[in-house]
Amino acid sequence: MRIILCGFGVVAQSLIKLFESREEELYSKYGLKPRVLAVFDSKGSAIDQSGLKLDKLIQVKEKFGTVKNYSEKNNSMKGNEILKNVEADVLIETTASNYKDAEPGMTHITTAMKKGMHVISVNKGPLALAFPSLMELATYNQVMFKFSGTVGGGTPILDYAKNSLRGEKITSFAGILNGTTNYILSNMATGLSFDEALKDAKDKGYVEADESLDLDGLDAAAKLVILANWIMGMKVTMPDIKCIGIRKVTIEDIKKAEKNNSVLKLIASCDKELMVSPKEIPKEDPLGVNGTLNAIAFTSEHSGTQTIIGKGAGGTETASSILRDLLDIRQEIAKN
Repeated sequence: MRIILCGFGVVAQSLIKLFESREEELYSKYGLKPRVLAVFDSKGSAIDQSGLKLDKLIQVKEKFGTVKNYSEKNNSMKGNEILKNVEADVLIETTASNYKDAEPGMTHITTAMKKGMHVISVNKGPLALAFPSLMELATYNQVMFKFSGTVGGGTPILDYAKNSLRGEKITSFAGILNGTTNYILSNMATGLSFDEALKDAKDKGYVEADESLDLDGLDAAAKLVILANWIMGMKVTMPDIKCIGIRKVTIEDIKKAEKNNSVLKLIASCDKELMVSPKEIPKEDPLGVNGTLNAIAFTSEHSGTQTIIGKGAGGTETASSILRDLLDIRQEIAKN
């Protein structure tokens, strides 16, 4: 399978390492032989129509901070040029999420779809701002659009709701969709101030470069949009979400929750309205998880409420979700 990789940060590098370490198994068990033809990051690109050497890609990135030093040829081509000039089967989009205009990811995805490429995205920006139209574009161009890593990282939240609860009517859901804010609120429950808890989260590398994505609830809101569209069949985008972050949460709020035998969590919910805001959760509730964990509870007509808990982020975890999506695409292609 011929692949173009957009972005070469932690997730994309973890994916390349997965391809390397599981090469034999992927082919013998699933018939999947990933061939990465082009990779580009913010400084340049590496292209080889016969397939790039995966170990060399990692070495070059670690040494120079960019893939453009992979070879002297074609290393200045930009993303869209590559998408237009390199013939591939799948685009994997891993560039940073941008909730203002979703670029450059939006252009990468739409260009690839129009060219007949299947797309896997762990970039939430395009889905948060244009989920309904991207799904229509994929259908129109008869390509698959996969994004299981956008919600829950390696925890298969989207797959669980769509497949394991197939035949059920999900009536509502609520959950912790941002591990960073959960880590901060968990630390505040041990007595740290908001500023102390935020500093600790930054020191551990949990906070996005643009901290507002975590603290103002934008990351959770983007995931809520994806869930509402994919699972509930809604046609919503970011402006439809009522969003309150955690910046104004005080130690007094944490103590008040404690008195009520509860914990304070940033909850994204889809019931009568779509909302992200801090809420008190009873301590015995399965959603009362601590640290960087994510948790989401789906309530359905006949099965009651079921909760799925897992790691929400991490390079290897998110890369594993991309691999799952790639195997799904491989399976669908094999059927046709």
